[in-house]
Amino acid sequence: MSRVGKSPVTVPQGVDVSMKDDQISVKGTGGTLSLNSNALVKVSLEDGKFTFAPANESREANAMSGTMRQLVNNMVVGVSKGFEKKLTLIGVGFKAAASGSKLNLAVGYSHPVNFEMPAGITVATPTPTEIILKGADRQRVGQLAAEIRAVRPPEPYKGKGIRYSDEKVVIKETKKK
Repeated sequence: MSRVGKSPVTVPQGVDVSMKDDQISVKGTGGTLSLNSNALVKVSLEDGKFTFAPANESREANAMSGTMRQLVNNMVVGVSKGFEKKLTLIGVGFKAAASGSKLNLAVGYSHPVNFEMPAGITVATPTPTEIILKGADRQRVGQLAAEIRAVRPPEPYKGKGIRYSDEKVVIKETKKK
């Protein structure tokens, strides 16, 4: 059985969980998230703990039990604590400005790049070269961070661009004569 799928997910205080038909819903201070359960995984909720078991002995069911466990765990953590991604802008004149649910980027193009934040995700710019994305849905926060980074990914010669705050960019050596 999947090693990840063996460990149960504990539901913390203040998080409401409901299971209807093939839908798992988690509600907390960070919002409400729901997930369709998979037929290959048996999900049970007992004493505030989710347990996951493969429905049969197939390899797909085994793998899906670990996947479902992690997805439900991400939902529980998301509505209780939330997820956050930090991006850093490196380059002369590169800056970001957040106003409400919009993010304005000036990253060396002849035009500003604007991003509209989806519902449930907040953006903050503590400094003009820092972007912080926060939300309950881990997948959406990570996907939005990847889309913002894709506007101007870090280049390998000077390291200019938008990068994750913990990302290490290996600088290449320039061409020699």
